[in-house]
Amino acid sequence: MTTPKALCVYCGSSNGKHPEYAEQAHAFGTEMARRGVALIYGGGKVGLMGTVADAVLAGGGKVVGVIPRQLVEREVAHPGLSELVVVETMHQRKTRMFELSDAFVALPGGFGTLDEMFEMLTWAQLGLHRYPCAFLNVRGYYDRLHAMMDHMAQEGFITPGQHDSVWFGHDMAALFDWMPTYHGEKASRLVDKRIVSA
Repeated sequence: MTTPKALCVYCGSSNGKHPEYAEQAHAFGTEMARRGVALIYGGGKVGLMGTVADAVLAGGGKVVGVIPRQLVEREVAHPGLSELVVVETMHQRKTRMFELSDAFVALPGGFGTLDEMFEMLTWAQLGLHRYPCAFLNVRGYYDRLHAMMDHMAQEGFITPGQHDSVWFGHDMAALFDWMPTYHGEKASRLVDKRIVSA
């Protein structure tokens, strides 16, 4: 794989309790703009979402937000994006973000962040895409999740290849260096034909 052209970032709609979360979100957006990587994200102006978007825009980069209409009407949508795609449902939002992206990174966030990232990990497992998926582990935020994934592999619920296909770390340069090396073959597994045909 080459360096991603459009990176989907999942992250919190709040800033969290520690300033470092927002600082690293800003640094990540700045680095994306420096590398010429477009941001695909949830379209919000609040929390880490807004921080990443503002940093990419400030660096002269492209930002595409995808947001359900009900959130636009609540005035959560970012007003200054390169492009804002308005959809009707959360399912449409996730699908459109996937269609626009060729890599996925989770910064710290809550239920929505994990829901979106784990859907991409599941789709990789099913062979529906071969795009890199990574967790930027600011302040060790994802340490326990990483340990849980270790446990999932040890107990036989994911394969070693699936486990190893997901990047965890805090070094942004290392993350961007890793993404072009990703191939994705080991992230997928054969699905029981009885499940597919059911």
